[in-house]
Amino acid sequence: MARAGPGEFGGWFWNRLRLAEPDRLDLLRRLLPADPAEAVLGDRFLDAAARRLVRDPQRAQPLLCSWFTDGRRLRGRPGATVATAAQALLHTHRRLAVDDLTEALVTAAHPRADELLAVLAEEEPSALCRAVDRWSHDERPGRRVAAAAYGLATAPHVRTPADRELLRYAAQALLARPADATLHGSALAMLLRDPQVRGRYLPDALACFRDPERGFRLPAAALVAALPVLPDPDAVFAALRARADGEVVRALAALTTPGLARRAGDLVREHLARCPEDAAHAAVFVDRRLEQGPAAAPVLRPLVLDLLRGAPAGVRAELAGVLAAPGGESSYPLRGELADVLLREETDPQVLDAFLGALAAGTAGRPEGRARELLRRTGRQLLGAPGGPAVFERRTVELARSEPAFGALVARWLAAAEAEAAALLGPSARRTVETLSRAAPDVT
Repeated sequence: MARAGPGEFGGWFWNRLRLAEPDRLDLLRRLLPADPAEAVLGDRFLDAAARRLVRDPQRAQPLLCSWFTDGRRLRGRPGATVATAAQALLHTHRRLAVDDLTEALVTAAHPRADELLAVLAEEEPSALCRAVDRWSHDERPGRRVAAAAYGLATAPHVRTPADRELLRYAAQALLARPADATLHGSALAMLLRDPQVRGRYLPDALACFRDPERGFRLPAAALVAALPVLPDPDAVFAALRARADGEVVRALAALTTPGLARRAGDLVREHLARCPEDAAHAAVFVDRRLEQGPAAAPVLRPLVLDLLRGAPAGVRAELAGVLAAPGGESSYPLRGELADVLLREETDPQVLDAFLGALAAGTAGRPEGRARELLRRTGRQLLGAPGGPAVFERRTVELARSEPAFGALVARWLAAAEAEAAALLGPSARRTVETLSRAAPDVT
């Protein structure tokens, strides 16, 4: 039946059989890939499984979690598998027995269960707070590890004093176990989000952050999240500066108030001066700040201009990749302004090559007129750089081959502005792009 289709034996049939529930759910799992997407409600195997879940969620939840290992694809649903169908069922009906669901998921110990728990931390924080409180007092080490992980994930979404109190007690229970030293960083991070006790635990958190050997690395994001509510952020910035690394640089992007954001930018600039090899993390910082919209401009603009004009080529190349990306709508004005500065002043082929690669990768995400303008300007800048013309020709052909949307853009540019294109691309490169364009599927 799984190969040929259900015929007359739709989901209704399997719900009427006298079967042990584990056997029934396992049969439905095996049949699910044959589920006809066009079937009426009641004939589909997925609907039959949903009815079992609604009828007895406590029994069905663990059985559906066992579907997480089944990666077979579903008919008529692109990208859907048996495993994702189980995830969706459990999420849709989560409120029937949400506390039992958290237990079923933590017992499953599967990446798909972890994904659903992360969603519940945001959507059902009260249930996760109750679960974290239970797990933190559990004698099974794995449950206490889960308490630390999901307590930290849930803390940003807590809104009520009762939920905050549960997380507080859970964190304190973890700290009370010397054998769980690897969990103490997460426990302290949870307490930093608690306005009632964060001042009391800040010295311990800073000590843990400065000296990871004392226990698990306290996440830099936890310290950064506490900064806006601390009366004196100097001690926190000192700790962040002392342990500055890629994690710290990325976390600093969350600071949006002008004074703190300015100090964060200064810290990033100082760190890059010492460790230019961390440029990729600084690029993530810039990208996240750009997506925060125009409010970030007064602090971010001078930082990026300073780096574009004075940082080593490797740093500028990482920034070029960010500025050439299309980004979200909120970032368009500043991203475009800074990209224009780079294309006006940059002469290093390495940096312009990085810009061209990111431009090609994001071709489909921006208006064609703007993409074509950026392409022309990149070519003109490379034309005046040592070895630049060869770089532009080689990379344009490579990217036209690997990025179909970019290849189509270049081909239309060649057709619409032949003289301009001829000044930047040699005959061989133009013929190659045109050949690739004729052979490629329509991506417009």
